[in-house]
Amino acid sequence: MNLTSVHPDAKLGANCVIEDFARIEDDVEIGDNCWIGSGAVIMSGSRIGNNCKVFPGAVLGAIPQDLKFDGEKSLLKVGNNVTIREYATLNRGTKANNMTVVSDNCLLMAYVHVAHDCILHENVILANNVNLAGHIEIGKYSILGGAAAVHQFVNIGPHCMIGGGSLVRKDIPPYIKVAREPLSYVGVNSVGLRRRGYSNKDIHHIQDIYRLMFVRGYNTTQAIEIIEATITATAYREKILEFIRGADRGVIKGFRQSI
Repeated sequence: MNLTSVHPDAKLGANCVIEDFARIEDDVEIGDNCWIGSGAVIMSGSRIGNNCKVFPGAVLGAIPQDLKFDGEKSLLKVGNNVTIREYATLNRGTKANNMTVVSDNCLLMAYVHVAHDCILHENVILANNVNLAGHIEIGKYSILGGAAAVHQFVNIGPHCMIGGGSLVRKDIPPYIKVAREPLSYVGVNSVGLRRRGYSNKDIHHIQDIYRLMFVRGYNTTQAIEIIEATITATAYREKILEFIRGADRGVIKGFRQSI
């Protein structure tokens, strides 16, 4: 007795395991060596790479929770070596970007929600109950702690660490840790950077930049001017300043101890 429901037009790669009570709809493509757990639902418009694991109860490719969605064709693209844990929900895109993207080597823990048109770059980790609104971009190797909630259109740079329970309303520049309420800069993500092979010299250089940006009490315009005048021009400096200048929602602030 076949207890799974796999549409005959779905495309499954080699060595895939589809557990009992899973459902695979039409217009679904799944790569090689994937495992789809019991009760998982892979809906039309889903594209899943190789070596992925989708745990029981997860729902991939449901239509956006967006009242502007008008039934247009769109996709959810999941890369290779991605793990999606129990009851996570990943919606496909809208006509704004046409797709939601989860890149290679990401880990999405239980009850995560990834809304329409989000882009997660490589090696992102979303801990349990993280909620992403629409049109969010998260840079590679960034980690969001459990129950963090991110406002729509927020941009999070690469190599960031966001504390559990954070309410993310502003953009977060690359390489930093953020926590507290309201969400504030609490330091450079030096541990994560060392794990990724960044040298102490590079980390100290990044710390010098952010000390001026967030610790010394300057406003953003003043900080940028001083950084450009006093900090050696490097790829790291330019990446940070380019991100801050392009932050449509504005960036998080430095922490100020109340008196």
